[in-house]
Amino acid sequence: MTHQSPQRNLNRREILRIGGLSALGLGLEDLFRTRRANASDTPIVKPAAKSCILIWLDGGASHLETFDLKPDAPAEIRGPLEAISTNLPGVHISECMPETSKILDRIAVVRSVTSPLGEHNFGTHYMLTGYKPTPVLEYPVYGGVKAHLTTREDVLPPHIAVPNFRVGGGRLTGGGYLPPQTRPFAVGGDPSKPEFQVRDLELTNGLDVTRLDRRRRFTQQMDRLGQLGENASSSDPNLDRAFQLITSPEAQQAFRLEEEPTQVRNRYGRKTIGQSCLLARRLVERGVPFVTVNNRGWDTHQDLYTRLKEGYTGAKNPVGLIPSLDLALSGLITDLEDRGMLEETLVLVMSEFGRTPKLNTSGGRDHWPRVFSVALAGGGVQGGQVIGGSDSSGESPADRPVTPSDLSATIYQLLGINPQRELHTPDGRPVRIAPPTAEVIEELIA
Repeated sequence: MTHQSPQRNLNRREILRIGGLSALGLGLEDLFRTRRANASDTPIVKPAAKSCILIWLDGGASHLETFDLKPDAPAEIRGPLEAISTNLPGVHISECMPETSKILDRIAVVRSVTSPLGEHNFGTHYMLTGYKPTPVLEYPVYGGVKAHLTTREDVLPPHIAVPNFRVGGGRLTGGGYLPPQTRPFAVGGDPSKPEFQVRDLELTNGLDVTRLDRRRRFTQQMDRLGQLGENASSSDPNLDRAFQLITSPEAQQAFRLEEEPTQVRNRYGRKTIGQSCLLARRLVERGVPFVTVNNRGWDTHQDLYTRLKEGYTGAKNPVGLIPSLDLALSGLITDLEDRGMLEETLVLVMSEFGRTPKLNTSGGRDHWPRVFSVALAGGGVQGGQVIGGSDSSGESPADRPVTPSDLSATIYQLLGINPQRELHTPDGRPVRIAPPTAEVIEELIA
């Protein structure tokens, strides 16, 4: 793992420059100090990914039933699911992921993610921001930062959550200390339902475009009055966004899943996560920089086998959480690749933590942040590899521990965002995009 320090990789010009500095009584430390001061404004990578689709497995997905099985461990550790081979020699994943096993050469799996935070809200904040939570400041999630730093003229919001952004207990706004416009726009409806509709995309309760525009202009006028006086701004970005969406045929078309061929919809699977991933593909295809697919229900303290594999007792065809993820993830990666979009779209599969190494008395696993797995594909990721590993029981990292801070620096670099760059809170306080201790996972970057 290479630490992204301004003290590394001096080039020839800088070495010659040190000689000139020495004549003035200056030296290496002065050069390094200058480089550190300028790091926030210096782009260090070219954008590899124009957009990102984050598949968030809310509740804490079990690494031991998905990407890091222990087939040789005792039954109470091994669990009820079998391991299957993949198209990477010697690498095995869950029996419930046969389609993903065929394309694992496009995916990178990090099996040694480690965190001390085993509570939903805290773990989610750490994983989605790279910063451990603090009572004095909410940090923005990846989508919020991407939205803030992306310049575009488009009616579709820059960060969209499907179906919603109630992640990790629902306390995160998503925008953190950034302006309200960076918060995710929640679709609100379930894309797998025949009656799927997007919140704020239809006029209801007798409201028409004229009345909505009148309300919007009134709010803007109140905003201007507030700026003239001592009152806080009263603008409503959600009202502006609703007006733009409702009056845009292009925006409405983006959400029309019924336009997709039946074969394509079936490839993703007909469950919520599958149709949400299909909608995410339609959105990034139309220029949306960041889409969060929020798949809830992974907090499997009991009845793990049924919930993860079967979906319901006696199911002839498994429709549980993992088979549904399998179709959604494989369908998304394959579809993006077929459309020539995979290299410009970063795909992430993440959760706030993993599950305990041993099954509990209720046939489930409890919260376990000490080690768990994350998967990445596309967008400049070097696929076909497993980074790090857990010990024989899936209890702790065996090698190459990776923190959520490291992941944040890596994700930002893949998105073409300097992780050392500074943003500012409303009161002007500078905050680095990724923590100073964060190290880019160099092996992940193609």
